[in-house]
Amino acid sequence: MEEKPKYGEPKKFDPDFKGPIHNRGCTDIICCIFFIVAIVGYVAVGILAWTHGDPRKVIYPTDSLGQYCGQGKLEKKPLLFYFNMMKCASPMVLLEFQCPTPQVCVEKCPDRTLTLVTAIAKPEDWKYYKSYCREDPGNKPMTEILQKKLCPAYLISSKPFLQRCFPSLGKKGEVITVGDQDKFNDGEKIRDAKDLVAGMKNATVVMEGRQVAMKIFEDYTKSWYWILICLLIAVVLSLIFIVLLRYLAGIMVWVMILMVIAVVACGIAYSSIKYVNLKDTAGSNITLQQLGFQPDFSVYLHIRQTWLAFIIILAILEVIIIIILIFLRNRIRIAVELMKEASRAVGYVMSSLFYPIFTFFLLTIVIAYWGITALKYYTHYTVLYNNFFFYNPKVNDPCFSFLQLFQNFTISAMKTDCPRSECLFAFYGGETPYHKYL
Repeated sequence: MEEKPKYGEPKKFDPDFKGPIHNRGCTDIICCIFFIVAIVGYVAVGILAWTHGDPRKVIYPTDSLGQYCGQGKLEKKPLLFYFNMMKCASPMVLLEFQCPTPQVCVEKCPDRTLTLVTAIAKPEDWKYYKSYCREDPGNKPMTEILQKKLCPAYLISSKPFLQRCFPSLGKKGEVITVGDQDKFNDGEKIRDAKDLVAGMKNATVVMEGRQVAMKIFEDYTKSWYWILICLLIAVVLSLIFIVLLRYLAGIMVWVMILMVIAVVACGIAYSSIKYVNLKDTAGSNITLQQLGFQPDFSVYLHIRQTWLAFIIILAILEVIIIIILIFLRNRIRIAVELMKEASRAVGYVMSSLFYPIFTFFLLTIVIAYWGITALKYYTHYTVLYNNFFFYNPKVNDPCFSFLQLFQNFTISAMKTDCPRSECLFAFYGGETPYHKYL
């Protein structure tokens, strides 16, 4: 006896079948027009951005003269050094997005703590110290060097982070240290190392998130071939996975679900062990808010509050997964059967495996165009300089913090009225209608 099909008789091919509607027409014409207008505008903005943009403005840090660190004549000086990180603690930083202190490009961050007074006394230290000056001070007296701000008043042991030099902060018990010392000399008086924290926080605000984005972009440009290799491996593994789904769909799905639960549980257990072990460790009970931003992210792993946060997040995730399994177990069984049938369908149309690759390729082009265009557009501004004034109550100086754009600062009246003011690179912008309204 001939066995009947499990799901009934299949439909026969009918060459005369014209579909549910014979005379078909276009729909959503208005949406199509909007889409075309959007594409045209997308291309127009791209042309303007690619014509005027310069990505170096966000890829590389900029010194007080607007020069790119690591580029041109500063090719061997890729890092930005702040003369006085304490100045970055000023509220003006959040308004002007620029630390009111001279900034120079250097070959490497200082690895020792020195003051100008002690460095001048020793020829070896003075030679090292001069590498962090704006220009060679020659035989000028120390008072003139400080007055003209040719060299910083002090150096602090620092580490590079996002191409900038930040003080190497650490902890001894509950005390914040820099270079293994809880105090440092800023050239005028002895300060606590914790005084540097506020300056570092504001300096990172100046960098904004664009530096992190550019770091990701650089990583992509350096590892694109590994991405392609991993993509090919993923295709092969996907093919094997689809073949196995036809025969072991139920087992594979439930094993993967249980593995996810087990991995999250292991994360909770490990975080709990670390949380308990840090109980008697000195300095581990400080809060994340008190610690603030640290360039070395491993510092956070020595804080109990970090592991407590991991425990809470993973525990919530574990509970959500278990609740979903309890209430949606029947739906999961249905999904398993659908996956079996889908694997059979894919087996007959193997070219469908490559369609996601084609879609991924198109999306990559669109996203890359969007990213590069956004970067180019963001960097189409010209260099502007700020005139920074500082009020000093000790000498009753009438000058104050003020924003002024100068074509020639050295011959301006404000330079004469306020000799202690200085002209520093501020940001990229422009005064033309193009820069104002585009």
